[in-house]
Amino acid sequence: MVAGKTTEKLVAEFRYLQAQATGSTAKFMEYLTYGYMIDNLALLITGTLHERDTRELLERCHPLGWFETMPVLCVATNIEELYNSVLVETPLAPYFKGSLSHQDLDELNIEIVRNMLYKNYLEDFYQFVNTEPDLRNSPTSEVMSEILEFEADRRAINITLNSFGTELSKAERRKLYPELGKLYPEGSLMLSRAEDVEGVALAVSGVTDYKAFFDAVGLNQAGGGGLGNMGGGTGSDGKSLEDMFYQKEMELSKLAFTRQFTPAVIYAWVKLREQEIRNITWISECIAQNQKERIGNYISVF
Repeated sequence: MVAGKTTEKLVAEFRYLQAQATGSTAKFMEYLTYGYMIDNLALLITGTLHERDTRELLERCHPLGWFETMPVLCVATNIEELYNSVLVETPLAPYFKGSLSHQDLDELNIEIVRNMLYKNYLEDFYQFVNTEPDLRNSPTSEVMSEILEFEADRRAINITLNSFGTELSKAERRKLYPELGKLYPEGSLMLSRAEDVEGVALAVSGVTDYKAFFDAVGLNQAGGGGLGNMGGGTGSDGKSLEDMFYQKEMELSKLAFTRQFTPAVIYAWVKLREQEIRNITWISECIAQNQKERIGNYISVF
C-alpha cells in the first residue's frame, strides 16, 4: 500500500516533467522508461506462457513502463503472437531484432531474454548520450556514461553470480554482458570464464570500488559469504553485495546534482526517489513486524 502510493506520486511527477520536455530531453526521458518496459514485457511473457489472463497482469506492471499499445499485447493467445506483436507494437522492437526469436520466449529462457534486452537497451542508451548532437561532449554524456557503465558492470556481475548451479553455459553467459563499463573487455572476459565466487572476485579486482564491495561482504575468498540475494554475502554491518551496489548507485545519482543544465539529473532523481520508496517500505515493514531494531538497515539517500 505504502509502496504503491509513493510510486504513484513519483510517476505523476515524472509524467508532468515528461509533458514539458522537448527535443533531446524528451527522447532521454523515453529511454529512461525502457528499462521498466522490459520488466513489464517479461511479466506479460511469463503470464502468456502460464496461460494467465494477461489483462490481470497489466495491473502489476510498473506504470513508468507503460506504453499506449501495451493492451494490444494482451490479445495474444500464444508466444508467437506475442512476439510478433512486440516487433510491431512496442518501442522495444529494435532490441529483439537480430537477437531473439519467438523460440527463445519460453519459461527456461525468460531471464535470458530479460538480460539480453537489458544488454541491448544499455548499449543503445549509452550510444544515444554519446552521439546525440545536443548531448555528446556535454555534462549529460559524462554523467550518464559513468552511470550506465556502472549499471552494465552490476548486471554482468549479477548475471555471473546467478548463473552458478544453472544450465547457462559460459558462452551463453558472455553474450548477456553489455559491451561497456569499467570491466569491459578484460574483466568481462574473466567473468565469462569464472567458475565460482572467487573467480568473480578476481575478475572484478581491477576496479577499486568492486574489489572493496567483495572484500566488505566476504566474497573475496572461496566459500566466503555464500550466495543468494543476487549473489550477496553479508558484511559485518549486515549489508549484502546488492546493498553495496545500491549504495554506489545513490552516490552516482547524488553527484549528478553537482552538474548544471543536464537531463541526467532526471535519471538521478528517479533512482533516488525509488530508493526512498524502498526505504519507506522497509521502515513500514519493520514497524509492522515489531522489528524496530532493524529500522536503520536501509540505504541512505542523502
